[in-house]
Amino acid sequence: MQGSTSAGQFVFKERAGEPVPSVLYDEHVKLAGKSHMAAFAGYLMPLWYSSIAEEHRAVRQHAGLFDCTHMGVLEVSGPDAGSFLDAVSTNRVQDLKLGRAKYGYILDAAGNVLDDIIVYRRGETNFMVVVNAANESKIRSYLHELQQGRAVVDTQSSPWIAKLPKLKATIRDMRDPSRPSDRRADLALQGPASFDTLGKLTDASGAKRICELKSFAFVQEKLGGIDCLICRTGYTGSNVGVELFVDPQQAPRLWNLILEAGRPLGVLPCGLGSRDSLRIEAGLPLYGHELDGKFNISPFEAGYGWAVKLDKEFFIGQAAMRRVAETYDMEVARIELSAARGVRPIRQDDPLLDEQGECVGWVLSAAKAEDKQVALAYIDRKAAVEGKNLGVYYLARSDSQVEQGRKQAVQKGQKLEADLAGTVASRFAKF
Repeated sequence: MQGSTSAGQFVFKERAGEPVPSVLYDEHVKLAGKSHMAAFAGYLMPLWYSSIAEEHRAVRQHAGLFDCTHMGVLEVSGPDAGSFLDAVSTNRVQDLKLGRAKYGYILDAAGNVLDDIIVYRRGETNFMVVVNAANESKIRSYLHELQQGRAVVDTQSSPWIAKLPKLKATIRDMRDPSRPSDRRADLALQGPASFDTLGKLTDASGAKRICELKSFAFVQEKLGGIDCLICRTGYTGSNVGVELFVDPQQAPRLWNLILEAGRPLGVLPCGLGSRDSLRIEAGLPLYGHELDGKFNISPFEAGYGWAVKLDKEFFIGQAAMRRVAETYDMEVARIELSAARGVRPIRQDDPLLDEQGECVGWVLSAAKAEDKQVALAYIDRKAAVEGKNLGVYYLARSDSQVEQGRKQAVQKGQKLEADLAGTVASRFAKF
């Protein structure tokens, strides 16, 4: 089921199905056993191998290798590929240089975030677009509906309503096993030992090119004889780290080569648990939590207004984003709190309180990172000031706590007594 409402909202219902193994499933089972595997975004993925804390620490001190082969990888090519992506992405694509990538969003005409994406320019008329695994079917359907003229392009009169379906752009799944060549799936190597590890798998000139990569730049190299697109991007906040786009059939071999080369350097395989704790510690959003989700969080509220180019000629959802940019009064903040022995972990939906005990927002995601807890919270912009003291109220976790008077939900403006003190930290952190 998919389609656009008259208000421009794109509606999509994913078909239910059993989770499938990632292309690295057998390697995960060898390392961690089936008990550590769990369903995630339609795939069976490892939660952890050793422990979340150990894998988190490895990325910060050495490096960690992540299975990202579940991520959607699309090729958009053709004479109008750049114009098409410029119209469906909030960021500028037309001026993207060869060998460079950009972060942005795909919105519907009502301004709802359908996904956050990274667009890579591989040629004058050839682009690679990486989308979240949970949203791949939706994005592919949406782009198809746009090309067929069945999705709303603009809720107001615009020449793009007629222009966009006429653009000549072909969209293909780069992970499709029937694709004859240039198939791509994603691995991520993150942490200070990343470059030294990859340097063992290529020659001196290749290692130099990898080390000289700037943020959001990519190069094509062979690692252990395997063709790779190597991009200096990632989802952990690490200053050093790359994503590796490789033929899915070669992914298991590359996975093992990297682990073998990195073992003396402290490189560990890492699961979904540390992926989440690392991105929370760094302040990076997860779709459905710090983007869209029950609060319909916009890029401006998430702290990424820079990736929404309101001065572009046009992108889908532009009018709605202009209104949001002028009126939003809530935003995502990063909060640091104690994780000392005996302190209960905070959870999603726990309310944040100002110094007067008034609810100013709610926890979206939280994780333990070494000696502290870090939360990403949706709070009043007036409270989202670095250094500001905030408290957390623990919502009821059981029926007995409800009977004792602990609340199950708290509204903004409601007054309570905080259970735990915290401080607003800088919105993002680099390591």
